Amino acid sequence: MAEIKCPHCGKVFTVDESGYMAIASQIRDKEFEKELKKKEEAIVTKYDLKKSDEEKALNDKITALLHQLEDKDKEKEIALLNATSELKEENIKLQNKLDGEEDRTLNRINEEVNKKNNEISFLKNEVEKYKNYKVQMSTKMIGESLEIHCKNEFESLRATAFRNAYFEKDNDAKTGSKGDFIYRDYDDEKTEYISIMFEMKNEADTTATKHKNDDFLKELDKDRKEKNCEYAILVSMLEADNELYNQGIVDVSHKFPKMYVIRPQFFIPIITILRNANMNSLHSKKEIERIKNANIDVENFELELNTFKDAFGKNYRLAKEKFDNAIEEIDKTIKHLENVKKELQSSSNNLRLANNKTEELSIKKLTKNSPSLKEKFEEIKK
Repeated sequence: MAEIKCPHCGKVFTVDESGYMAIASQIRDKEFEKELKKKEEAIVTKYDLKKSDEEKALNDKITALLHQLEDKDKEKEIALLNATSELKEENIKLQNKLDGEEDRTLNRINEEVNKKNNEISFLKNEVEKYKNYKVQMSTKMIGESLEIHCKNEFESLRATAFRNAYFEKDNDAKTGSKGDFIYRDYDDEKTEYISIMFEMKNEADTTATKHKNDDFLKELDKDRKEKNCEYAILVSMLEADNELYNQGIVDVSHKFPKMYVIRPQFFIPIITILRNANMNSLHSKKEIERIKNANIDVENFELELNTFKDAFGKNYRLAKEKFDNAIEEIDKTIKHLENVKKELQSSSNNLRLANNKTEELSIKKLTKNSPSLKEKFEEIKK
């Protein structure tokens, strides 16, 4: 056991070995911690002095960088303000332009809408008008009045819209049938650029036998081809309740090429549509026509050349035959003349002999054996 005196109160107490060791350990731990704390404070003090210098340098750098950033930010802000100002001005200009375009577009749209509404109103009035006067007419009068109506509609615009056009009744029935009207139009150089065969069909509501538009398409196509027209149009009041035909211009080219069925109110519009479309392609047509004519000229030249060659060949063969016949005849004539020559030569020889004999002939020889002749010659001589 060991006695230990407290330095504060002076009291003495005893402790065993384990207690003593515990107290000693406790004292050592406190001293160690105290020493450790001193060293830690010294290190911290030294570190803080070093850290203070580094932080100051760092703070200086940060301050310099912040000033630079502030300068850059100011430059960016100025540039941004300038760019923003320019963009605002451009945006104002574009907006003004857009507003102007929008106003103009809206005006155009309103104009088109008003125009279409007027057209629809006009067409409705036209349809109503046709329905009204159709009821009041006989079948014959209805058919005739539709032709007259179309004729009058065209003639009212001929002087202004169709100055170079031909629009007349089709009176040529040589092929067995004919349409109602033929329309052809020409440019100022008299080049035809569109042609239409028209057929007008109508009937009264009281007609017993109701016809359909399809009943007349085949014959109309036949008339178009026979009269050399490009388009065929059936102007029809048939099938009055058929919405297909009441809605406007009906293209039936899937049945017959370049054919349309229309109500009378679309008579002038379809002529205008087709004419304008063909007028736009007139230059191409002229070029095609020029090439075609050039080809025809070449073909005509080749045809005339071949005709000339054939005629020349025929004449050459005939002339050669005659020439050969003439040569043959000449050869025959030469042979004949040679025979005649031989005959003449033979005759000449005989004449020479006869002449010689004549020269040798005398009265004595003649009267030698004829005493009576001798006496006569003697008398004559005396």
